[in-house]
Amino acid sequence: MRHGKKFNHLGRKTAHRKAMLSNMATSLIVHKRISTTLAKAKELKKYLEPLVTRAKEDTTHNRRMAFSYLKNKRAIILLFGEVIEKVATRPGGYTRIIKTGFRLGDNAEMCIIELVDFNELMLKDAKPAKKTTRRSRRSTGSAEDAPKTEDNAAPAAEAKEDAKTPEAKSEEPNAPEATTDTEDDIENK
Repeated sequence: MRHGKKFNHLGRKTAHRKAMLSNMATSLIVHKRISTTLAKAKELKKYLEPLVTRAKEDTTHNRRMAFSYLKNKRAIILLFGEVIEKVATRPGGYTRIIKTGFRLGDNAEMCIIELVDFNELMLKDAKPAKKTTRRSRRSTGSAEDAPKTEDNAAPAAEAKEDAKTPEAKSEEPNAPEATTDTEDDIENK
């Protein structure tokens, strides 16, 4: 009986599926981000995350076990070196799946799977914890001293532009010059 043996076979026989997941895991370790279908990415996540957890303890046995899955020496060196340096403190969740839409040919749902600590853009966007301060209900300052929000910032910018005189606008570096050259000036140049 085959009770409880339910997982996505990805339309492949066992050997093909294992080879495909091994190649995808190697590519993910080497390139840190790959684009694939959502179903393959979910299976790859289940395939790779136990290997990363195993790699936290650098022993000969763990290297051999990882090699039996990945079958690539370069990927093992990167996994036990560069990847583990970044994820050593993380208790799990080493990969991130970002959906990117549907493929044109067969309308398969596509995504990007990446190693979490290697996305420099998302690390820069991570803002430090917001300082929480409690404000009293009464304010002693006037409305002009109040901090600007998005709602009142736009009208203030428009008011500043309207306040400029025509002379000031022509002095701006982006403004085209209104002077015309005479024939004598052209000959002197």
